[in-house]
Amino acid sequence: MRQITSLLLLTMLSASTTLLRATDAATPEPRTVDYEWMSVATWKEKHAADVAIAQKGGADVLFVGDSITEGWEWGEGEHWKKHFAPLGAANFGVGGDTTQNLLWRLDNGDVGALKPNVVVVLIGTNNLGRENATTAEAARGVEAVVRKLRVAFPEARIVLHGIFPCDYSPKAEVRQRVKEVNSLLARLDGLDGKVVFRDIGAIFLEPDGSILPVVSPDGLHLTPEGYRRWASVLDPLVRELLASPAK
Repeated sequence: MRQITSLLLLTMLSASTTLLRATDAATPEPRTVDYEWMSVATWKEKHAADVAIAQKGGADVLFVGDSITEGWEWGEGEHWKKHFAPLGAANFGVGGDTTQNLLWRLDNGDVGALKPNVVVVLIGTNNLGRENATTAEAARGVEAVVRKLRVAFPEARIVLHGIFPCDYSPKAEVRQRVKEVNSLLARLDGLDGKVVFRDIGAIFLEPDGSILPVVSPDGLHLTPEGYRRWASVLDPLVRELLASPAK
């Protein structure tokens, strides 16, 4: 069970204040920098664990992304166990990953013998935050991930999420950047008849646009309540796609 401490959460959030110049968001790259919240060695261990799962195959639903995806299984993982584990889902979320890191993982073992019917994607927030990528760069990186998944799993339906809103305040500059990225990603909806784009960020917001600590402990990651809200819209969509043959 993957878990995270409150110190890790706070450190990951603060990492966005030390902005790095983004590399090409569509170029596969492994993790090369040690952070207080995750060393390169730990990142490699997580990747190796996912590769072992991929080699066995058998997952009907595959989740790929960063810490927000990985977080489905943090703590008790109650909503993962309730909604997606029974569907034979595998979780390949790794905290801190950018589009570059996810592309590299897909090129280096995360595909394996897997033949999922549905792939759920959420990636890009670390490109905007830690790497300070432009909105166009971040969107291009996410699109590269989607297109790689289309090649890796040609029969799978791909549920592409828009980047979730972050920062407690609706006036935060990053909120507008997230909206701009998502507007660019929306054009991928219906790609090859296999991609379903969903921008569900509003479910995490209050009427005034703020995010409450009951939903996110740090304005970025999700609490169990946050995952409950996510599951409430994702579960029926995944089941619908599993039940209906792709065209």
